[in-house]
Amino acid sequence: MSFRTKARFYLFLVAAVTAVLLAGCSEDRSGSNENAAAAQAPREEAPAASGIPEDEPVAQVAAAVGPSVVQVNVQVSQQTPLGTQQGEGLGSGVIYREDGHIVTNAHVVKGASDIEVAFADGTTEPAELVGSDPTSEIAVLKVDRGNLPAATFKTDEAPIVGQLAVAIGSPAGFEATVTSGVVSAVGREFPEELLGTDREAQQALSDLIQTDAAISPGNSGGALVDRAGNIIGVNVAYLPPGETGAVNLGFAVPSDTAVSVADQLMETGEVTTPYLGVGTVPIPPEVAERFDLPVDSGALVQSVQPGSGADDAGVRKNDVITDLGDTKVGSYGDLFSALRDYQPGDTVRLTIVRNGDERTLDVALGERPENP
Repeated sequence: MSFRTKARFYLFLVAAVTAVLLAGCSEDRSGSNENAAAAQAPREEAPAASGIPEDEPVAQVAAAVGPSVVQVNVQVSQQTPLGTQQGEGLGSGVIYREDGHIVTNAHVVKGASDIEVAFADGTTEPAELVGSDPTSEIAVLKVDRGNLPAATFKTDEAPIVGQLAVAIGSPAGFEATVTSGVVSAVGREFPEELLGTDREAQQALSDLIQTDAAISPGNSGGALVDRAGNIIGVNVAYLPPGETGAVNLGFAVPSDTAVSVADQLMETGEVTTPYLGVGTVPIPPEVAERFDLPVDSGALVQSVQPGSGADDAGVRKNDVITDLGDTKVGSYGDLFSALRDYQPGDTVRLTIVRNGDERTLDVALGERPENP
């Protein structure tokens, strides 16, 4: 398949919604299931690289982390009006454990019949899919190879807006491409009008790191790195300049989410997601003001799943959720982000406004069903 044909097929596979593209085809020393990479203390500075001046931080980061970033090549089958079509796709990945576990994006390996990983030293290995979680856009691969250069994931604190951000991946198949910029924002989510009713995409594309380090198709699953060489995010999506008029709007899944999901996938092959049991739409401040609502923002409950924790606790349609635990809720993205701090079976305090009155409800979280 020609590169041009392959690129068209690949972009069709990873088109998330209009104006939003996912950016992909878009030896364990301890002997335990604990992630050796995540257990490391975050670096305070990038390891010194021979021959690279100290005043070149991007070059230092590239030298330190580049060997931990891989290219993920996939063979994909797709049903079309002309029958089953075979195509190729590619993305990126980050070596998570030295025993061969690699983190990438769920959409990079979706529908893949064969997966191959290309390493920075030019070698390749076939890979198997350990598990994939579309609701967080994280997947884990395993290659039969040990003593790999595992990256260090920083999970103890959120990135700082304005700090250096370096993206490493394989945009359009150009391996080990390095771009740099800053962390533009944290806690970002895609507007509901871009995602429509796709609840899976709404959950996956929320609580993201925004960066102006160039992210392109093929960067998905690659590394977003801080000045010290720590992985702060796994690159996942970008907004195409041709459709938005804006440039360098890239997004990454935060490292704490990636680590939490990866560890669950490695332990059980699946992720248990807490389930509140409500369908919501955001209430922007201008809407609240226009309709004289008693809140500045929140998540308006449009539906309540019968028998869910929210239903049992007394949440009703047209309630406005303003807080979940200690987290202020302004939209569905805030809800999804806050829920990631809990497990099925936990009880959370939900603050709602109903008919102008604020009240607090205790909700027992269930486990998210496959088709909620």
